[in-house]
Amino acid sequence: MDYHLLGLILSFFFNGTKVLAGYPIWWSLALGQQYSSLGSQPILCGSIPGLVPKQLRFCRNYIEIMPSVAEGVKLGIQECQHQFRGRRWNCTTIDDSLAIFGPVLDKATRESAFVHAIASAGVAFAVTRSCAEGTSTICGCDSHHKGPPGDGWKWGGCSEDADFGVLVSREFADARENRPDARSAMNRHNNEAGRTTILDHMHLKCKCHGLSGSCEVKTCWWAQPDFRAIGDYLKDKYDSASEMVVEKHRESRGWVETLRAKYALFKPPTERDLVYYENSPNFCEPNPETGSFGTRDRTCNVTSHGIDGCDLLCCGRGHNTRTEKRKEKCHCIFHWCCYVSCQECIRVYDVHTCK
Repeated sequence: MDYHLLGLILSFFFNGTKVLAGYPIWWSLALGQQYSSLGSQPILCGSIPGLVPKQLRFCRNYIEIMPSVAEGVKLGIQECQHQFRGRRWNCTTIDDSLAIFGPVLDKATRESAFVHAIASAGVAFAVTRSCAEGTSTICGCDSHHKGPPGDGWKWGGCSEDADFGVLVSREFADARENRPDARSAMNRHNNEAGRTTILDHMHLKCKCHGLSGSCEVKTCWWAQPDFRAIGDYLKDKYDSASEMVVEKHRESRGWVETLRAKYALFKPPTERDLVYYENSPNFCEPNPETGSFGTRDRTCNVTSHGIDGCDLLCCGRGHNTRTEKRKEKCHCIFHWCCYVSCQECIRVYDVHTCK
């Protein structure tokens, strides 16, 4: 997954950009109605620059699900911004830039690992959900119930076909990660870790049927969790990501780079762990080379001793405090039947920002 290409489709969602010519865009067709035409001419897979042959074939075969691919990328970046909202790097996106994250993801850091994992998971998640909702004729519910019914219930509803969603994410997103270098190896690993999270979090969802809500009949189906659970899990994997070192091997096709755990005393990473091999900047000060925006003027939590607290988030520079007056609804009363009336109150808050 080339993050410059990932960034471009995200810039379409957040900025409405429609300038395409000359840029490699591996997700471009996935924009659906927003990017379904330029003027009145439909966009064809072959007209999109930058697709490698495997992606081009996939696009032509599965054009119906490309809008879901785009929705998954958008879902991934929104979850990234939620998970990192209180950290020095907060998954900041840049307006009017082809690389929507700037140079931050040029390095093989923990941040790069998380972005690849959450975006790949988002694509698998969104495609799976779309198929279950019947928006495409080439996919649908999962007819393989993966085990016999339990006591007191039977299979029913629409089990979500996460295997198909994972296949779409793997075949399309990983198509560009075929180079024999360390960065491709890292990206492939983290992409797969994100997708495996979807499969690991599938669970039975059941519904009771009967008079007065009794469970005379209970039907169950496989369902995905809320995507927030996926984000929480991958954020934990970010915090415990495994540092790797790059090794070179001579093979028949030439030199090949692979990754090995840096510390032999630690448990080696599994397919569910995130991996990286370059250190992150501290993100305290603005640095155009690393893409750091610094933390000046960021809102901090004066009562927290964690990374969102004013001590750590402000990198020891201290913080300023100001008061803000905010209008809020208050003294709300429910009237029978059926509306709520509220008064408007002015409340004063202390706001703390980094120096």
